[in-house]
Amino acid sequence: MTQKERYERMIAYFEEARPTAQSELKYENPFQLLVAVILSAQCTDKRVNMTTPALFAAYPDAAAMAQATPEELFEYIHSISYPHNKSKHLAGMARKLMSDFGGEVPSDVDELQTLPGVGRKTANVIASVVFNLPALAVDTHVFRVANRIGLTRNSKNPLQTERELVKHIPEDKIPIAHHWLILHGRYVCQARKPHCTECGLTELCLWYQKSASKKNAPC
Repeated sequence: MTQKERYERMIAYFEEARPTAQSELKYENPFQLLVAVILSAQCTDKRVNMTTPALFAAYPDAAAMAQATPEELFEYIHSISYPHNKSKHLAGMARKLMSDFGGEVPSDVDELQTLPGVGRKTANVIASVVFNLPALAVDTHVFRVANRIGLTRNSKNPLQTERELVKHIPEDKIPIAHHWLILHGRYVCQARKPHCTECGLTELCLWYQKSASKKNAPC
């Protein structure tokens, strides 16, 4: 199977299996999604969704959050992983949005990365989810799934994986492909115990084929 065929079959499968894949974070506007994605680093979406309603009620926009101290924000997000650092990031992010962007979340990936707490992954999430731009965020799920299936070969870091994926996935499919791979990694192709019997990609998955050949090898 060529790499082109592997990508085509992957896309065809997900278009049928997950035609409406989207973020599991709950938000109502670009600012809320930005806050939620910052909080989601090394934390589950479920925990973030439990935390953000009270936070958004108190600080509904950048103008309101820019007036808050990290200590005040900490009281709302203390159950999140790394709350001290994230409370500082949120306060700094909101202030920079107000000072540099008029309180509006920018669409440009490079501009997004000037905000405290926003790395390339977070910037790509905002660009693709909010603005439907061909940016593909690579988290641990995307990195793992892409490598196992064979969409990438020997990628050593998220940036290498990102570049390989966007090179082969049609531009109009990139925003949803981010969700396809994340959700597949979250619920099917899990790190420790992948549910291969529930997966529709085994015929093209290099990891599955390698595992199957080991099981069938003579003792």
